[in-house]
Amino acid sequence: MSRFVQGLSLWFAPRRIREEGETPDYRFSLANERTFLAWIRTALALIGGGFAVDQFLPDLRWAVRVGLALALLAAGVLCALRAVNHWIRCERAMRRGEDLPVSRFPAVLSLTVAVVAIAMVVLVVFGRAG
Repeated sequence: MSRFVQGLSLWFAPRRIREEGETPDYRFSLANERTFLAWIRTALALIGGGFAVDQFLPDLRWAVRVGLALALLAAGVLCALRAVNHWIRCERAMRRGEDLPVSRFPAVLSLTVAVVAIAMVVLVVFGRAG
């Protein structure tokens, strides 16, 4: 089984993680879970923002409104998927006594949100009418 499929299968069978390495201090596992929940809250906020842009900014040109909404919705979906993936990777690393995994995802997510925010600022300052 490929490493990707094996990692993906842990999303739906997290008990299998217990088979790896040693049980870490429960405080670290709980901190990992809190981080997961923070990522999920971020994903929900991004999804809500995407719907808000689509529903509450009808004066925007259709393409602009849909583009901004889809960017936020896509970021929310990716954030939710990344949350579970990161939780699994961190839990495995702690059990194996390895360094915690690093990721470029926070930078990509931040840039996506920043680009959408800059676009919104430009629209507010220079007019929203399409």
